[in-house]
Amino acid sequence: MTEGKVSKFLPWIAAMAIFMQFLDSTILNTALPSIAKDLDKSPLEMQSVLIAYVLTIALLIPLSGWLSDKFGSKNIFILSVTVFTIGSFLCALSVSLKMLVCMRIIQAVGGSMMVPVSRLTLIYSYPKHQLLRVINFITIPGLLGPVIGPTLGGWLVEIASWHWIFLINIPIGILGILVAGKSFPNYKIINGKFDFIGFILFSLSLVSLSLSLEFAVDGKTTMVNIMILSLLSMSLLYTYVIYSKKVVRPIIDLDLFKIRTLKIGIIGNLITRLGIGGVPLMLPLMLQVGFGKSPTVSGVMLIFSAISTIVAKSWVIPWVKRFGYRKLLIYNTIILGISISLFSLPDKNTPIFWLIPILILYGFFNSVQMTSMNSISLAELTPVNASGGNTILSVTQQLSISFGISLSSIILRGFNLSDVFTEVSSSFRATLVVLGLITIVSSFTFKYLKSEDGAEMSGIKKIN
Repeated sequence: MTEGKVSKFLPWIAAMAIFMQFLDSTILNTALPSIAKDLDKSPLEMQSVLIAYVLTIALLIPLSGWLSDKFGSKNIFILSVTVFTIGSFLCALSVSLKMLVCMRIIQAVGGSMMVPVSRLTLIYSYPKHQLLRVINFITIPGLLGPVIGPTLGGWLVEIASWHWIFLINIPIGILGILVAGKSFPNYKIINGKFDFIGFILFSLSLVSLSLSLEFAVDGKTTMVNIMILSLLSMSLLYTYVIYSKKVVRPIIDLDLFKIRTLKIGIIGNLITRLGIGGVPLMLPLMLQVGFGKSPTVSGVMLIFSAISTIVAKSWVIPWVKRFGYRKLLIYNTIILGISISLFSLPDKNTPIFWLIPILILYGFFNSVQMTSMNSISLAELTPVNASGGNTILSVTQQLSISFGISLSSIILRGFNLSDVFTEVSSSFRATLVVLGLITIVSSFTFKYLKSEDGAEMSGIKKIN
């Protein structure tokens, strides 16, 4: 793996990839009610558009790391941005929910490689003591997506149509391709044959589990079928665990879980995001479907959360140095869970500006949470296992988002079907309380970190 001097534009290219994904997801969340109306569907039935995207990304991320090492990081990154851009154009042409879901899958094929390859390239390019600062930097420009996305999405669906929320990706994608062609390094590593059997076992396991959750959400499938799919998923996953111990280079190297910080970071990501993952979907739906606000108002409100997310980035490194990863993640997770639960306090008759302090609080501590969890997961990786560790982290992030969306939708549906709440707005508020409690409970995961964990990454000798 030899490549010349690292281009000063590399972090900006990685930030562009994050920007495209964040812009796409935040615009879509705000526009879902309008898309549902145009496609003659209920807004509460649109989670498949989100789940299809993140599940496809989770399935193909393991392939992205192998492709990057085999054919070159620059080549695969440019291919990924190209596919993502084409997929965005096809989404804009969709005339039905099924077609939109299919086109989102194509878009996700590009997205599955775009961010993981750029992050892997950063790991290869920068020494460990600079990595936290670089990761923190690339998320700041990338998080402009959530600032622009909600308002832009609400504005576009009101003055034009929802199709433009996908067309906006096209000029950004073209610019990214041109810049990457000149500034993106082309790392190649001899990595052997692709583990096709392991890929099939692992992928079918995830698909079965996701389908069981999706069927649980729509309520149109019997509990027996849901249980069969769940058992099939567990059986396939168990088969993969046995199989992976017998091959030299498994698609997901479970031996990497012997790295304690990676294991805790992965488990923490998965459990914490069960509560956090559904919030970006629930908030726009609550504001529009529950409180009757317009898409533009909904988008403007979410800006406050996005701006505080960016502001929080400058606090992460000082807080890590001051408290250490263990204390920071435990207490930050608790505060984040409380802030999610606070969204249940306002109702449809409450002046909407009372949501602003809660949105600021949520955005700030959510930002600290994401950066801290991701960086501690990467803290003990070396160039030898960086690709595998990065793959596991990326898969976990996407899976947990998918599970979070499904779980929040199941909880919301349960409240809607119960006799406890007579208004849909009350069901949304109760759902957010449950998501907040799940997040608070997940803080116990990080107690297994040691006080000195991540000290090398944060650039200090010891963290008390």
